[in-house]
Amino acid sequence: MTFNPQFARLGEVLIHLGAATEEQVKEAVIKQGNFSLKLGETLLKMGYITEQDLLKALHLQLEYDVVNENSLLDLDPQIVKLIPEPFAVQNRVIALKKEGDNVVVAMTDPENIIIIDSLKKLLSFSITPVLIGETTLTDTLERYYKSIRTTSQVEDAVDGFDFVAVDEEENEISIDNKADADAPVVKLINLIITEAIKSNTTDIHIEPLSKETRIRFRIDGALREVMTAPIGMHLGLVSLVKVMAKLNIAERRLPQDGHISLKTSIKSVDVRVSITPTVTGEKVVMRLLDKGDFGFNLHTLGFTKRNLETFKKWIHRPYGIIIVSGPTGSGKSTTLHAALKEIMDVENNIVTVEDPVEYRLDGVTQIETNAKIGLTFGAALRSVLRQDPDIVLIGEIRDAETADIAIKFSLTGHLVFSTLHANDASSTVTRLLDIGVPPYLVGSSLNLVMAQRLVRKICPNCVAPYTPTAKELHDAGISEEEAATIDFKLGKGCVHCDNTGYSGRSGIFEILEVTNEIRGLIFENKNQDLIREAAIANGMETLHDGAMEKMKLGQTSIREVIKLTVID
Repeated sequence: MTFNPQFARLGEVLIHLGAATEEQVKEAVIKQGNFSLKLGETLLKMGYITEQDLLKALHLQLEYDVVNENSLLDLDPQIVKLIPEPFAVQNRVIALKKEGDNVVVAMTDPENIIIIDSLKKLLSFSITPVLIGETTLTDTLERYYKSIRTTSQVEDAVDGFDFVAVDEEENEISIDNKADADAPVVKLINLIITEAIKSNTTDIHIEPLSKETRIRFRIDGALREVMTAPIGMHLGLVSLVKVMAKLNIAERRLPQDGHISLKTSIKSVDVRVSITPTVTGEKVVMRLLDKGDFGFNLHTLGFTKRNLETFKKWIHRPYGIIIVSGPTGSGKSTTLHAALKEIMDVENNIVTVEDPVEYRLDGVTQIETNAKIGLTFGAALRSVLRQDPDIVLIGEIRDAETADIAIKFSLTGHLVFSTLHANDASSTVTRLLDIGVPPYLVGSSLNLVMAQRLVRKICPNCVAPYTPTAKELHDAGISEEEAATIDFKLGKGCVHCDNTGYSGRSGIFEILEVTNEIRGLIFENKNQDLIREAAIANGMETLHDGAMEKMKLGQTSIREVIKLTVID
């Protein structure tokens, strides 16, 4: 007999599609009462089916169209806000488009007559429901209503603001009333910082252009423009940031650095402020540092099994230096704090000296330097020596003094962790020599050097096959023969990833173990190329190797390989 899904129960449709087994459906029927959910939602919660399986089954059973996710990237905000946000969120519905006297709405439950009747009364239009998955709906609601809220708040903030251009010779915009929450500049700064924290932003850029002020957030390592403000507000924005960071408001010709501590309803953050004069005005960059508990561990950073075993072997050694290198924002501090978390126990006294303390680790003595009062890295480290440490983390080796103290720690039975700015593992060794540390001290104290980067991971919701261009293959160092064996992937962009094609980041690592052979090359003051060749001959995986492996596993794209690594 022909199977007709319109006359079948949802469980029967799922079994017919091969999405679930009869036993799984029976188990879900028993448990759905405990969850107070429908059968499909219960199967989802139990992990037996995917959201797409459920949508396909509901489409066959109820004959409602399923929303095209690509269409969700370009909705008209004016149509979306026909439905007030509280109603949309509570009733799991979003307006997609208006066709004459009809509004097409996406719903997780298009059979809910009560919601459809309420929408008819609310909008005074007829309603055509279409199916949408719960996760997709949540991300779409967040994306559009956040944009609507932000636009509205920016408009409110600049409403009534005096847009008259300010001469270079005139005084700064007065912000003596900064405590007034209704001041436009205060409202805009509050909005910028609040939205940045919600978006897990690492850096905020407030930059003057010729006709407007552009605000960009760095999310997952890439900058995104989130809003603009009238250029007439720029001086007020900069001045307010200066007041918060206790900087000189009147000084506009020289760079200034400061610090702000913020406590919001979401979380507490430390903000490092950098203000630099440009030809169009002062640019503000704020680095946001989460003051909450450290939530990472070595197993979640992206290590391959082999690299993880190697790194763990060396961090459990009793003495010597371990250095992690890479550019700003490459995850060096995260890796070192994860290492401390791995080896922390009650028998060890662990002390850190940082500028600033980026992560809080309970059970670790953390010292924050303050050059203004004379608490430099050197002064702090000299006092640490009298604190009976077993393990010391030095935020960064910046000069010969810091390097000298770090080496003396390691040669007197301490395990030392630190970071250094260098391109790769072998150049980190020569960077120490350039600072002025004698080769025999570098060779005697160094245990391991690890270079790292963070590659963006392809969004799992819009991942699709990709055919790279001949130039991309050339730039990534991949031959046509090798390319034929690789299943290339790329994110198309969707509402889940804010149309970027990427979601989250993962580490790639280059671990150079200082073996006797490498130690001999350092003693002889050999160049970084010889050290690198010897390390690769001993089995070192390069940053390019790490990126290529993640690409072959479908975790990242060939574009990230080209962007972050160089061919060996």
